[in-house]
Amino acid sequence: MSERLEDIAVAMVANGKGILAADESSGTIKKRFDVIGVESTADSRRDYREMMFRTTEAMTKYISGVILYDETIRQTAADGTPLVELIKASGAIPGIKVDAGAKAIVNFPGDTITEGLDGLRERMAEYYKLGARFAKWRAVIDIDTTKNVPSAYSLSANTQALARYAALCQEAGIVPIVEPEVLMDGAHDIDTCYDVTKATLVKLYDELYAARVVLEGTILKPNMVISGKKATKKASAEEIAEKTIKLFRETVPAAVPGIAFLSGGQSDEEATANLNAINAIGPHPWKLTFSYGRALQAAPQKAWSGKVENLAAGQAAFTHRAHMNHLAALGQWKPALEKAA
Repeated sequence: MSERLEDIAVAMVANGKGILAADESSGTIKKRFDVIGVESTADSRRDYREMMFRTTEAMTKYISGVILYDETIRQTAADGTPLVELIKASGAIPGIKVDAGAKAIVNFPGDTITEGLDGLRERMAEYYKLGARFAKWRAVIDIDTTKNVPSAYSLSANTQALARYAALCQEAGIVPIVEPEVLMDGAHDIDTCYDVTKATLVKLYDELYAARVVLEGTILKPNMVISGKKATKKASAEEIAEKTIKLFRETVPAAVPGIAFLSGGQSDEEATANLNAINAIGPHPWKLTFSYGRALQAAPQKAWSGKVENLAAGQAAFTHRAHMNHLAALGQWKPALEKAA
């Protein structure tokens, strides 16, 4: 595999392939395991992730990279093979989540700032030695029009942090995934999401340019332009696709090789359908693919449920979801394919 940032970034958005976000913190994966009645231990977390990384068809055909958590990048499989080596053996690229989470901004109720820049240069050097060739940093942008959230200060602080992180990644030979997530938790309509996402992306690319980040060696991981979960009117997949592409053409430089969407609380099938609608109206200046966590993992987690005898069922569920999103990344998915599974 080439070590040029630009080549790694292109490989991360290879045709029809996407990124598995397996970087849940210990707290988040405990919540997921609670739902399926599995105790969250270092071994159970390892076993679950090893199940996915050993799913040959999904990993070799549909997955270009895997975002890992600090614990996972250091773990070995049950047979002693480092999990990073399992990922590499499938042809996928290991990556690492490096932020320390979103914390409340003083004097700005409802706004958060993502922390983790302290000591990041040294951590990047270590992660590179551990095999990571890309990283992820998530900025969280909430919408609450009744409270002036997000504030201009929040957008400025978060996008500047993303740019500082991206520059440190590239210094270490690691491709930065820049993830400004505008949440879909509220009651806002799709046009409000459009306006807030546009303000975020305009500011983000101003900051990346100011920090002299090489855009050809980056990947954008944004939300889709979508109505809030509590909105009275839900936008169709076609409207989501049309507004998302319109926004990107206004804000995302063509130098960026690819955009890998987060699922952001959409259901499995919804995330696939919306990605498909976006690619069906191409061609676009960038590759448009997936970087899903829950939308790839909810089904295999449920099928596996922590039982060795369910290993094959968990792997089959993971392969199916990866295959569906592979087709969506090519604009070739159809709802009937879900029912045929």
